[in-house]
Amino acid sequence: MSIEIANESGVEVDTDAILAVARYALDEMGVNPLAELSILLVDVDYMTELNHRWMGGDGPTDVLAFPMDEGSVDHGPGEAGTGEPALLGDIVLAPEVAAKQAAASGHAAADELALLTVHGALHLLGYDHAEPDEEREMFGLQNRLLASWRAGRQAG
Repeated sequence: MSIEIANESGVEVDTDAILAVARYALDEMGVNPLAELSILLVDVDYMTELNHRWMGGDGPTDVLAFPMDEGSVDHGPGEAGTGEPALLGDIVLAPEVAAKQAAASGHAAADELALLTVHGALHLLGYDHAEPDEEREMFGLQNRLLASWRAGRQAG
């Protein structure tokens, strides 16, 4: 899986950890190993602009996901896939917003960025949380992925 990351936020961030959790989540979700993903870390001003332009929101948000191609999930031998590598899309993270949320929640900023990365990846795969049932499914999956990723890191 090809994952490119660019930190344009001006904040020191462990990009290796973000890459690792993104790769883990996408592997666990059965995404085509030839798929491509872009992760961009931005400052508060740029995230505010993106949130306003694409989501109609006010102020900065923590994560935005811009899906490109939904044909990248490998659904197993029962479904025919194109076999072509896919461009999943872009995950945009705001480390400063994540750090504030982490402090308010009582955990590390790195943990918040891991959560937001998985959250963004699930959005790229078509998950949403607009309805209560969708929210339960997406957040349950997000929590399971993060717990198993963290358990694997501690074991290794």
